[in-house]
Amino acid sequence: MGLKDNLHNFKVKNKGKKWLPAFSAIHTFLFLPNEVTHNGTHIKAADDLKRTMNTVIMAMVPCLIFGMFNAGYQHHIAFDGIQAVSGGFFSPEFWTLDNFLVGFWKILPLVIVSYGVGLGIEFIFAIIKGHEVEEGYLVTGMLVPLIVPIDIPLWMLAVAVIFGVVIGKEVFGGTGMNILNPALTIRAFLFFAYPTWMSGDKVWVEGAVARDQAIAAGQNLDAVSGETILGSLAQGKEVAHSVADMFFGFIPGSIGETSTLLIILGGLFLIFAKIGSWRIMLSSVLGALAVGLIFNQVVDAGVITETSKFYGLMSTPFWHHLLIGGFAFGTVFMATDPVTASQTNKGKWYYGFLVGFISILIRVFNPAYPEGVMLAILLMNVFAPTIDHYVVQGNVKKRKKRLKVKTA
Repeated sequence: MGLKDNLHNFKVKNKGKKWLPAFSAIHTFLFLPNEVTHNGTHIKAADDLKRTMNTVIMAMVPCLIFGMFNAGYQHHIAFDGIQAVSGGFFSPEFWTLDNFLVGFWKILPLVIVSYGVGLGIEFIFAIIKGHEVEEGYLVTGMLVPLIVPIDIPLWMLAVAVIFGVVIGKEVFGGTGMNILNPALTIRAFLFFAYPTWMSGDKVWVEGAVARDQAIAAGQNLDAVSGETILGSLAQGKEVAHSVADMFFGFIPGSIGETSTLLIILGGLFLIFAKIGSWRIMLSSVLGALAVGLIFNQVVDAGVITETSKFYGLMSTPFWHHLLIGGFAFGTVFMATDPVTASQTNKGKWYYGFLVGFISILIRVFNPAYPEGVMLAILLMNVFAPTIDHYVVQGNVKKRKKRLKVKTA
């Protein structure tokens, strides 16, 4: 008798035990279950939830690995003055073991804390409520380390994960029942509870915060700045990075959001696997381009001058907004969340367009925090059911109208 049979027999023998959901979670992680997901708003076909979650994680893995190299690259650029990339995406100055090791040892604890704390909460709720451990946190656990600054303290991340899993998901009934994206709920908690660790010019480069603290303690050291492009534009400064840097990802930022190239490839993979909604991705891009174009026209018309605090971001070429900040990552991996996004096809167009439109509005008009995709997606999560309601009611009215014409 093999391991699989032994585990199955053990599970049958202990049916009804309080701790069985925890055992089942490990059992189904090792072996593919022979049943599909039963409930949740994300169920559209006879899909196995684990297969869906694993596909999304595979789409994010390139962003995670690139983030490790980029974390080391930004560290060495700031502290050691190494040569900047010179040969595009495959530049030998970027893909070095030194860069990877710095990022690996800094990001690995974030991944461990995210999964360890989040799954721990899931196990506790499963045992208390007597249901199977849900696989929904598999994606959230990967998203969380990708959307935070490299220098975020681990204890802050742990507190935020507890808040996000309990308040953002479990109180609504668990996976498939939540109204807000859990990963963005975690990030929103961090932003409002610990704002100095989520913005500014230090938290994006590994070691910059520690250097700043050493200087404050009296040590004679040079300060290090790792300002993001959005931070520079919000303050009206010149951007020190080229468009190629923005597209390939050789810029400071949250760990997984810098490489637009890899995010696009991940998005295409999700569309090919029929998991990510192309309607939401495309309409979100159209919404961002529309409002960016409007801002460019306002600047060209002379309504806004260089003395305005909004000039830097409003005068940015409208399509650059797609390459900077967390817009691309949020559009591909978070706005398309099948639980919290609109469910109807027409609703997805409205939902996505408003996510893109509002993201750039917040980015430009929020001087304290020039990034808007997080708040835009959370806001639209709340309105997604309303959008679907009116889309469905519109279809009902059309059908009634057609029926009246036929029977007249």
